[in-house]
Amino acid sequence: MKQIKKIKVVIAGPFAAGKTQFINTVSEIKTVKTEKRVQHSGEKRVKDYTTVAMDFGKIRIDDEHELYLFGTPGQFRFDFMWEILGEGALGVIVLVDSTDPTTFHEARKIINFFQSRFPVPMVVGANKQDLPNAWSPEDIRIALDIDEEEGIPVIPVSAIDKESVKSALLTLFGIIKANLTR
Repeated sequence: MKQIKKIKVVIAGPFAAGKTQFINTVSEIKTVKTEKRVQHSGEKRVKDYTTVAMDFGKIRIDDEHELYLFGTPGQFRFDFMWEILGEGALGVIVLVDSTDPTTFHEARKIINFFQSRFPVPMVVGANKQDLPNAWSPEDIRIALDIDEEEGIPVIPVSAIDKESVKSALLTLFGIIKANLTR
């Protein structure tokens, strides 16, 4: 019997960027969630529940590989979990709410955190591209001050669309594979 290779990917991003939905959309198991009712008044206007430790989903890629998706909490008060979840990751997808530019500064801090502690391939997913007031991926790249040398693509995503989520994951895997063959 072959040993299954586990591929760990972290899904990070600011509060309400769509991390839990991203994992829910593609996970072949019921997503393991650690959600609590939102306590802060500003957050209550956005949604009722938030991730406080992690979300976990799994996808069987083939007979030899399983993809483990670990979603981080978005609030900085839970950033100790980022360190724990980042350990052993082969890649990171940072989701950004394309409709809420007030979160872009937080997204850049999250990118900086993972770049400094876990120098693995990264993709920024410009989520909520299905909404009419979404910023384009190119405008988000500029707002996040991501230059070409960083090698971080900013791609359109809709976390409620399975094909869109799969495309984001395949983009990340392409970068991971390219780095392995160098």
